Amino acid sequence: MLHLAIDEAIKRDRKIDILFIDLEAQYKATIDHIKTILELYKDHINIHWVCVPLTLRNALSVHEPNWICWEPGKDWVREKPNDIEYDFYSENMEFEEFTYCFGKWVAGDKLTACLVGIRADESLNREITLKANKDSFNQWTTKIHPNVYNCYPIYDWKVSDLWVYTRTQNKPYNKIYDLMQQAGVPLKDQRICQPYGDDQKKGIWLYHLLEPETWEKIINRVSGVNSGSLYIKEKNESNKPDNISWKRYTELLVNSLPEKIKKHYIERISKYCKSWQKRGYEDGICHAVPNNIEARNIAPSWKAISKAVLKNDYWLRSINMTQPFSKTYGEFLKIRHANKENI
Repeated sequence: MLHLAIDEAIKRDRKIDILFIDLEAQYKATIDHIKTILELYKDHINIHWVCVPLTLRNALSVHEPNWICWEPGKDWVREKPNDIEYDFYSENMEFEEFTYCFGKWVAGDKLTACLVGIRADESLNREITLKANKDSFNQWTTKIHPNVYNCYPIYDWKVSDLWVYTRTQNKPYNKIYDLMQQAGVPLKDQRICQPYGDDQKKGIWLYHLLEPETWEKIINRVSGVNSGSLYIKEKNESNKPDNISWKRYTELLVNSLPEKIKKHYIERISKYCKSWQKRGYEDGICHAVPNNIEARNIAPSWKAISKAVLKNDYWLRSINMTQPFSKTYGEFLKIRHANKENI
């Protein structure tokens, strides 16, 4: 998407702003690629290389469920490239909060399009999100502020389209993808993001294989990484004793957690149970349901909850619970709803 946008900017003799949020714990190959792009297009872009402390998810530890990139006092994975400050930034913002505020900040009072390179075929959630944009000009544009729009120019591209374009147009790309291909990672699973998230942890083991020198620093940066990388490929099968129920087993799992995390899970599980009680389970949810029903999340069970706790599913997303909106993202939703009739 970046190459497409810059090619169009060159045709129009314009410059475009590029946002790169550096999350510290990233492949060296990714940073090398960014530097290549900056040099290649230096006459046509205004770069915003962001290196501020942001709160991110750590799905590899119950003791440290979140981590903060570029957190002061920590041993960073690598040296910080810059120390630029932003007047809209607040301490330890979340990623989604920062991108929303950045869009407003860079736009000022001008009508602005923020190009986002997500594709519908990356996940079902992304496809649903794009198709749910009823308050937009069309399927690939969403109004997030009175004069700021998120635009998805490659929303309907397949992963194969990306590589056909890259090869036929002879565009530079992140060489980490070559290493992933050599490691046998399926094309659809070749993702680059912060390594410790709920979805991203599935590929944490790749750091050890692809960039050994980065792996050592990744391990030491947050807790739970080494053990997580060892067991992440294993299925989270419960070894429940036969003499206790799934509900009791879940209680034992939750009670074994640190007090703060324990309280969090109790609140989430309570909310899960109450939501199903309103849908016909007044006497409580089932202890277990057939595997095909559990896999489709069409009926609740204590067995499903126990599996979610076992795999450190902090927000219980695997059993269809949603992560609460941050304050700033909540404000964005209110703005979008208020402007619905004006779009």
